[in-house]
Parts: sequence; structure tokens; C-alpha cells
Amino acid sequence: MRNDTLVFSGRSHPQLATSICAELGVSLGRSEVIRFSNENLMVQVHENVREADVFVVQTSSSPVNEHLMELLIFIDALKRASARRVTAVMPYFPYARSDKKDKPRISITARLVADLLEAAGADRVLTMDLHSPQIQGFFKIPVDHLQSMPLLADFMRREAAGNDAVVVATDAGGAKDAGKLASLLNLDLAIIDKRRYADDESARAENLIGDVRGRTAFVADDEIASGGTLLQAADILRRSGATRVIAGATHAVFTGSASKNMQASLLDKIVVTDTIPIPDAKQFDKLSVLTVAPLFAAAIRCIHDGRSVSALFETR
Repeated sequence: MRNDTLVFSGRSHPQLATSICAELGVSLGRSEVIRFSNENLMVQVHENVREADVFVVQTSSSPVNEHLMELLIFIDALKRASARRVTAVMPYFPYARSDKKDKPRISITARLVADLLEAAGADRVLTMDLHSPQIQGFFKIPVDHLQSMPLLADFMRREAAGNDAVVVATDAGGAKDAGKLASLLNLDLAIIDKRRYADDESARAENLIGDVRGRTAFVADDEIASGGTLLQAADILRRSGATRVIAGATHAVFTGSASKNMQASLLDKIVVTDTIPIPDAKQFDKLSVLTVAPLFAAAIRCIHDGRSVSALFETR
């Protein structure tokens, strides 16, 4: 890479930013975030960024709102320091579930985040596995949308070796993505039928379309928050005769007691990526974590060199 490339990290996930830099063979840019007594933040960049191609790594982890504001301030500081181009590297995009107005008098917050990033001066966004891919259309600037499916597929391919296996969609809405994974692994597809009987109730898994008896079931989703969807899936798959249930997801949000519940569940293994930092308190024996640093490093290299990023989108 040319020496006018600089990679900085916000405070949300410095470990991932450091790993990305190691893949690129560059040093992490020096910067400082200062919190004043009135809780205002200031970002000071300790590198010369004039006419540089700059990438800022900041994911959506707790505290989400503070990390988002920090990113906006970071971008503004870089643009005011005459950076030639600033790419917001956001492995897990904030407010991605607020992508539509499905209730009266609410915000489409994912669109608001897009507007804020553009207003701050971002020239490009690099992200992974948006909950709603149409969020790309909220931007007037380029958005590169990476996929973790090749990573998860490699893990599941190793687990499937010598076993009769099947890919399972947690609901009809996830059948398309689960179908892509099934095609990639050359496996059958099953779908869990979920029903919601009242607006104030959670959807319940009630039926299974497909045969899992005597087989290893792979359940994939874009994120794990409370883990309720996966716990229901494991229950119905076990009752339907699956011998093992392995869950995979890109974003390990792990809210509340999710880690504890999944460790005690009928799930045999859970594999996630490191788009979000997972503190020690949320680690558990059944959990495996795959790094996305090589994928993001490859994308940064392509963006910087003006080469196509589309090859990284392909599930091989």
C-alpha cells in the first residue's frame, strides 16, 4: 500500500483495528479522545493527515450512542485537517434494525445515521452484514457491504465433515440467506415456521419444514442479541430429531443473560465473528470467535488502490 494510507481506531474496538493494521502491514494512527467534565468529547489526531487516504474503525458496541458521536467527531476532525478521503469502517452498523417506519410517529434511525455520517464528512462507508441490505440506499456516498458467510461456511464445512448435515433458516424471512449458505455447502435447507398471535407477544417457533432427523443442523443469522431465536430453534430441532445443533452469526451483541442462556441451552456450538468486542464476562465454553480482520484489510487495500471490492462480496 502507498504510504499515504492511515488507519485510526475509535474506542469501540481497538483490538480489531490493531488486527486490521497487522494484516495491512501498517501502524495504527495516533489519536486521542478527551472527555471533558461536562461529558463533551474531543478527538485530537496526532498524525499529519493532509491529502491522506484515511480509514477510521469504529463499530457499534456499548455505549452505542457515545461511540457513534465519537465517530462523527473523528470524521469532522480529519476533514478539517485536510484528509483527502475518509472512510468510516463500521463492522457492525448502528441502528440497522430501525430501517423502516413500521409504527406511527417513529424515526427511521438508520437513515438518520446515514445523514449524520455524510454531514460529518465521510466519503465512504465500509460495513458488514447489514440487518437490512437496503440501508445502502440511504447513502449518497459509496457503501461497501462485506459478507461473513464465507468465514461461517468454512467453519461449518469442517463441522459437517463425515456428518449428514442440513442448513436451517430461523424463519421464512431468513430463507434466502440460509439458502445461499446451503448452496455454498451443498446441503439441504429446512425452514422453521414461526407464528405471532398478538402484537405484544414474541414470535414462537411452531413447525419445521424439512427433515433434520439424525442430522447435524446448522442455524445461521446476522446477529445474536438475546439469543431467544436460537434457543427456540435448538428446541424444535432437537424435538425433531437433530443430533447436533450448531449456530452461526456475524454480530455477537449478547444482551442481558444471552451468554449464560446459550451455554445452558441445547445448542452444541455457537460461532460468531469479532465485529463486536466480546468481553470476558460474555465468553463461554460453547463459543468460537472468527476474526474478520483479513476481510476488512483486503477491502481497505482494494479501496485504497482503486480496485474492485466486489470479489470480496462473493461467497466462494
